Parts: sequence; C-alpha cells; structure tokens
Amino acid sequence: MTLTLISDTHFRHNQLELSGGDMLIHAGDLCGHGTEGEALVFLRWFGEQSYTHKIFIAGNHDWFFENYDKAYIDKIIPNNVHYLNDSGVEIEGLKIWGSPVQPAFLDWAFNRRKGTEINKHWKLIPKDTDILITHGPPFGILDRTTSNYNAECEMLLKRVTQIQPKLHVFGHIHEGYGMIEKGKTIFANASSVNF
Repeated sequence: MTLTLISDTHFRHNQLELSGGDMLIHAGDLCGHGTEGEALVFLRWFGEQSYTHKIFIAGNHDWFFENYDKAYIDKIIPNNVHYLNDSGVEIEGLKIWGSPVQPAFLDWAFNRRKGTEINKHWKLIPKDTDILITHGPPFGILDRTTSNYNAECEMLLKRVTQIQPKLHVFGHIHEGYGMIEKGKTIFANASSVNF
C-alpha cells in the first residue's frame, strides 16, 4: 500500500500536486481561519482526490470542527472520506487512530493543557494501533522550532513509545518537516507549508 502524507495545508490545498494512490492522510490544519466555508471547500477537494482511502483529522486552525455540532459535521463529510476525532478506522487490516489535540498554545482550536487534560486523549489510543495520526508531534521528534526548542508533548511521546505504531503522522510544527525512524516506528512530520 502506498501512502501520501500531508498536513498544514492552511487552505492552500489547491497548490498541491497529488498523483493519487492507495491512501491519502491529512494530519490537520486544513483551514486558514477555521471557517465553515473553508471546511466545505476543503472537504469537496479532499473527497475528489484520486485515492482509494482518504483520512483526515483537524488541527489548531480548524475551529469549525471543534465548534460545530458533531451530527452536522458527520453529515457533510463525503462518503469516501474518514474523519477521525479521538476515533479510529480499520482499512485493509491496518488499525488507524486519529486525534486533533495538541498542547495548549495561544488560543487555538483543540488546545489541551499538559497533564491530566491532554493525557485523557492519549489514553484513548488503542494499544494495537498501526497508524497514528495526531496534529502535533511527540516531544523531541521533528518538533524543533526556529526558536530552537522542542515544542510538543512528553505524554504523547510516552504513549507512542508504549504502543510502537508502524507509522506516526503529524504536522503542526512546520519547520520540523521530515521523516525519521526510531525503534519500530516511522515518524513523519508532513507539514506542507514552510515556516
């Protein structure tokens, strides 16, 4: 199975040249300002992409997905798209889990305070997860900012270390873009825009 990994398109998705394939994963920040209009445009575009399977999570810019009613969101998601929000899906034997939360930073969507508040989300990740999609990276892995500090979550790192998924896809820290392998896990910061 071939996977195409993107994140942090910030409503510039039309600038991407995607070739199609088996699975397209978007790790959040699909919007610029998080409006309903932006979300609807993105969903139409995402649903039209030439991939057998399409999966996305929201990110800190995607206010629409945090503020609107779940029933309405479920209604507008295209039939050929999986939206994960502390939830999972199994595709061709791969168990995939997605969460939009990240440690609190300014006043953005899906912010959670470090400690008990954010750890409630990480504890939901099943132990048999093959592909983990989070908006933010685990602490110390492709999360180095231009200010030269590691910006992300120690508790997520602990949970990922316990689970050891085959692949962990994220974005959020644009300048951390890249891919590395540690232990049994491939980590991919799939940010599509630069700093």
